[in-house]
Amino acid sequence: MQHTLIKDILVSKPDGKTVDVYGWVRTKRDSKNLCFIEVNDGSCFASIQLTFDRENAAHTSAGGAAHDAATGTVNDATHIENELKKITTGASIHASGKLIPSPASGQAVEVALERIDVLGEASAETYPLQKKGHSFEFLREIAHLRPRTNAFGAVGRMRNQMAFAVHTFFQERGFNYVHTPIITASDAEGAGEMFQVTTLDLKKIAEAGIIAGAKGTKPEKAAELVDYTKDFFGKSANLTVSGQLEAEAWATALSRVYTFGPTFRAENSNTPRHLAEFWMIEPEMAFFDLDDDMDLAEDFIKYLVNWALTKCTEDMAFFDARIQKGLIDTLKKVASSDFKRISYTDAVKELEKNNDRFEFKAFWGCDLQTEHERFLTEQLFNKPVMVYDYPKEIKAFYMKLNADGKTVRAVDVLVPGIGEIIGGSQREENYDVLLSRIKELGLNPEDYRWYLDLRKYGSVVHSGFGLGFERLLRYVTGMANLRDVIPFPRTPKSAEF
Repeated sequence: MQHTLIKDILVSKPDGKTVDVYGWVRTKRDSKNLCFIEVNDGSCFASIQLTFDRENAAHTSAGGAAHDAATGTVNDATHIENELKKITTGASIHASGKLIPSPASGQAVEVALERIDVLGEASAETYPLQKKGHSFEFLREIAHLRPRTNAFGAVGRMRNQMAFAVHTFFQERGFNYVHTPIITASDAEGAGEMFQVTTLDLKKIAEAGIIAGAKGTKPEKAAELVDYTKDFFGKSANLTVSGQLEAEAWATALSRVYTFGPTFRAENSNTPRHLAEFWMIEPEMAFFDLDDDMDLAEDFIKYLVNWALTKCTEDMAFFDARIQKGLIDTLKKVASSDFKRISYTDAVKELEKNNDRFEFKAFWGCDLQTEHERFLTEQLFNKPVMVYDYPKEIKAFYMKLNADGKTVRAVDVLVPGIGEIIGGSQREENYDVLLSRIKELGLNPEDYRWYLDLRKYGSVVHSGFGLGFERLLRYVTGMANLRDVIPFPRTPKSAEF
């Protein structure tokens, strides 16, 4: 069933042509002679107003009580009145009428109602989204309905636009989109916080453990009871925390690639900054050193922010007015700034001068906290900041080791308001150095044999970075919680819907 979206109707010329409107009722205001219905279909922030003039309808329908022999239905006025009785907030409708200029402020057109049909009723007693304020905490409990609210409709459209912008940015620059596996046997971050994938019968393993314990087997021998050779993949497997390692393989063949897909982390954290399931954008570029990597990351952030400001103006106005005051000005400043670049060592020196401001004192070797990152971007430099050359102890095994033997060619991009938004590095291209780092961190070299092969056969300088998609959305929308920028959040003890 083809029909015109409300966003297109709203910008049409009000020349009296008949239009069809499909959507969900936001509000209905009824008086003696007039009825106003606000309808939204999610295609844009604004709703369209349907107006039913009873006095005019009475004249045009000769009382509105006649019967249409051709269709077997009562005439429009009577039919409309019958349907209006069924209309409540949340009901779905199909309406038709003349598109005319609107005398109301804030809207150019409205529809003079000629016919309306209720497609699906919504009980006023049980429909949870009545016309009143709702907390985001409450709306998370009804995540299947929250897209119908102003805030989450705007978030959904922004998520769509940002995804489109991501693909457009890379496609315009000669990148190939690569689909990396969701199930993996390697840990890209080396953190071990991964969801296990198994077809082994956990009940039987537990039974075997009880029996073995009764026979005197010590708890430290418990792992020996799990035989992964009988598992689906013949080895331990997990949900991926990153597509980076596989993307590197393709970058050493296609030169420039990017991944954009779901990733998973079994971190038992219930903060507004953590999700168990989230989407990552990870470009990998052959023949790029760290400076090239930083150039691309800066261009990427500016491109995405500009896209939000220029192509999502209606939703951005809502976020600026209702979610985070001053958001648009903040983003405009990011888009127009030259990002400050400073080494980790120099950044820590600046932070140490101001340690009395911080809950966590800065020192060389510490992992920068959000308060440190925000001080650098909001107080010291008043612009986005790129911190590079971090201590190797606080970064991943695959990052390029500097000549000093103490730091790696890593970079974090920090922005005002949230701190880190991108993490990246030049990758270690030297086989011996990479193997040494894998062993140094207690990882099994056999699990990374194929990754090491990339350094044995035609190895090149290469770099990449990762941007959490939900972190980007949190930044451009001003939403405070990552759970509110993903359709159905997955967090500890919560996997509803």
